[in-house]
Amino acid sequence: MQTCSVCNTSSHDDVLICPTCGSNLHELSVNAVNLKQFQANPRVSFVRINVYDDTCPACQKVQGAYPKDRVPRLPVEGCSHPNGCRCSYSPSLSEIYP
Repeated sequence: MQTCSVCNTSSHDDVLICPTCGSNLHELSVNAVNLKQFQANPRVSFVRINVYDDTCPACQKVQGAYPKDRVPRLPVEGCSHPNGCRCSYSPSLSEIYP
């Protein structure tokens, strides 16, 4: 499942346009917005893809930390979990305090 960052509507992984507000989910899903923010932040050195314990094989393959310019997009293509892709991004910081 993916969530629209504009109106907070949840949609299946294969939906490209938010059914409620018409936003492009490729650019405006919560995960896409988070990734852009992490990539723009100079304190973030890597972006980690987090998965659940019961994740599908496709999501297991992408789990880990990536350089900011080589992070796979979410939702994971080929995810077979009944609830859809539940992966998320988190930052790995190079410095915590200024």
